[in-house]
Amino acid sequence: MDILRLKDVSRDYYKSLYKILILLWAGFAFSACASPDKAETAEPLLVSAASDLILAFEEMGQLYQQETGQTVVFNFGSTGQLAQQIDQGAPVDLFAAANISFVEELAAKNRVLPDSVQPYARGRIILWTRADSVFTVETVEALLKPEIQRVALANPAHAPYGMAARQALQSAGIWEMLQPKLALAENVRQALQFAETGDADVAIVALSLSTTPNGRWELIPEDLHQPIEQALAIVADSLRQDQARQFADLINSSSGRAIMRKYGFLLPDESVD
Repeated sequence: MDILRLKDVSRDYYKSLYKILILLWAGFAFSACASPDKAETAEPLLVSAASDLILAFEEMGQLYQQETGQTVVFNFGSTGQLAQQIDQGAPVDLFAAANISFVEELAAKNRVLPDSVQPYARGRIILWTRADSVFTVETVEALLKPEIQRVALANPAHAPYGMAARQALQSAGIWEMLQPKLALAENVRQALQFAETGDADVAIVALSLSTTPNGRWELIPEDLHQPIEQALAIVADSLRQDQARQFADLINSSSGRAIMRKYGFLLPDESVD
């Protein structure tokens, strides 16, 4: 099977996956409302978004539906994997990445609309431990303590928050020493789950995920890593580009920015602390 055929298979796979998502959504909408109106029966907007956006975008989606009547379905995951899906033909409408470089690469291939690329946030990373943890972790150097046996972070190979975590540990000069302790997750949300369930003692995750009541955290200085510049873009093959643009506009509106601030994001034009 040649490369072209492999791409065809990938695109057919993602189209089938999208149809399944739509069918699941339609079944939920039908059971939730005996007489759905036109807005409720329209196909939902499909947004692929980085895992650090789970809490913020779920709230954003509710606001968008209230304002427009359009339902949003989210596909959360690591930015690198989501970008690969879009590059292979996944029928996504809007892509919200945790690192602008992935969006720019897709724009160069005309997989997203170049004129739709816009920054929407800057992320921060934290050291997260469970509220009942016996460990005190105030700095990245504290991860070297012998009693701390497992440290979770998103895989730096494809997850921007994992890349930032690796940069911070390298800047502190402890990346190599920590190798035996590292537990790599597929995305930043899974890294948090490792610590929540006790599979890791500490997790380096996004500040935006710190609102869970069962944990405590310390902010990692931003000068230890490159800024986490987050950007979005409309997918070129989307059949709902107008709706995707509406959602993008909402994210960067005053209401959307208030939600982003609520979950610990800096805005593109804001300075650090």
